[in-house]
Amino acid sequence: MSSTTTKIEPLGAVRERVLATLRQEIIAGGLRPGDRLVERELAERFGVSRVPVREAIRALVTEGFVHFETPRRIVVRRLTPNDVKELFELREALEVYAAGLAADRATPEDLAEVEELLDRAAAATEAGDAETITDVNSRLHDRIVAMADNSLLVEALEPVAGRLRWMTRRNEEWPQLLVEHRELYEAIASGDPDRARAHALAHVRTNYRSTVRQLFGDAEPS
Repeated sequence: MSSTTTKIEPLGAVRERVLATLRQEIIAGGLRPGDRLVERELAERFGVSRVPVREAIRALVTEGFVHFETPRRIVVRRLTPNDVKELFELREALEVYAAGLAADRATPEDLAEVEELLDRAAAATEAGDAETITDVNSRLHDRIVAMADNSLLVEALEPVAGRLRWMTRRNEEWPQLLVEHRELYEAIASGDPDRARAHALAHVRTNYRSTVRQLFGDAEPS
């Protein structure tokens, strides 16, 4: 006589699965600004109870992806010009600093990993593959921050990493991004922190203007 057991997924794992899926759908545009998140509907969709869905939504609120439009209505946030400005100010402060540290501390293995990412970005850009471009470009920036070898810097960027990815996903000036990333890589590979910081600063500011154009049309960034 045999018996089978059903493996029960821990509540925390269910929450993380739901959270990761919803977060990625928001970043990729499957869930758009203003779309409503309804606990009951999401629980049915994922085949889970409402508890992990509720916890996942709370996490998305904390991460800045969704908000309570009314006490009982939760929707995907509509980014404002000020949202974009504040996040790019943070990028300017932290990523420029990270690039300078990376130029001083990067190993040959680190640089080889960035070269590989650039090759993948080039192939995705030629193919017009938005999802891969977004993923690879995010990995490239993460790799530069990791090369800075400063755990506090990583921790400072972690809470807004998803929102930055969500925002920059709207920037579809992909060939220009590829050029800027190659220039940034070359500056870091040169071992000159000042040169790396200068290229990082120019990149962040150009990306800011591009993102504003994509999100708000002809609105001029302040």
